Amino acid sequence: MDDFTCPRCRTSKFQNPSMKMMVNVCGHGLCESCVDLLFLKGSGACPDCRIPLRRNNFRIQLFEDATVEKEVDIRRRVLRDFNKKEEDFSSLDDYNNYLEEIETIIYNLTNDIDVVNTNKKIEQYKRDNKEQILKSKGRLGREEYELEEMLEFEKQREDERKKELQKEEVENKKKKIREKEALIDELMFSNADAKNIVDTFAQQAKEEETKKLPPKVTQFSTGIQFGHQSHTTFLPVPTDEGPLYSYKPLTFPIDGPEPPNVVDIIEKKFLNHVRSETEQERAGGFKSNIACLRALQDAMMGLFHSKKTLLT
Repeated sequence: MDDFTCPRCRTSKFQNPSMKMMVNVCGHGLCESCVDLLFLKGSGACPDCRIPLRRNNFRIQLFEDATVEKEVDIRRRVLRDFNKKEEDFSSLDDYNNYLEEIETIIYNLTNDIDVVNTNKKIEQYKRDNKEQILKSKGRLGREEYELEEMLEFEKQREDERKKELQKEEVENKKKKIREKEALIDELMFSNADAKNIVDTFAQQAKEEETKKLPPKVTQFSTGIQFGHQSHTTFLPVPTDEGPLYSYKPLTFPIDGPEPPNVVDIIEKKFLNHVRSETEQERAGGFKSNIACLRALQDAMMGLFHSKKTLLT
């Protein structure tokens, strides 16, 4: 923003910090003083592209890039009429095509591509969807009104909270002054030891600070309350600590002879009749000893099952 320079008078933001840059509908900018000079006679044209302009076509420039400023303004004006929602379409493909059409219109107007036909297309859309546009505008108006009401309500609650904090702070200051005066009076008129009096007052102040005040019920903007007095549908958080968890390895009863482990497979030469894994298989996580172990487990599982055992 500090690099803004008026193309007409060459005044920069550095030279005049209070300078306001204005931009028109064609995307070219001027400072506020040059805009006033341009419309001294009531009408004027853009110094760059000579497009006829009116004073109310200029607005304060927010972005450093004039092209971005132009696109934002065009997008705002186009979306004012192209305001359909996803629920207004029968399928998601139709809604996506509608959004793509909007982006094409904005791109054409921003880059001055086929401007005449694009404006005709916008006017035709406004005539064909007049009722839908008015209906959507009314819906958007209600949503914006409800949002403004919610923001205003939250702002009022925030102001009330600030006032309560200020009031509480004033009360705490007054309380400290009273306690100090009481301590001075006690030291002046009491016959007790001064050290004991000071220790007693310090202990009382410490006890008051350690007292926990009940938390106030707070409410989100969605209406959900939390605190000790809230009645939400959330599950209560358990506060008692039960016994510590101890891990117990799982046992798999196979009802058969115990298969050898990985060490036995290697030492007892079970792998003599098993093909060794290749380098590619090893990279994929395959190992011949694990495959052999699984085969032995499958072979030995259930060897001791009997008909009586199955019936029970």
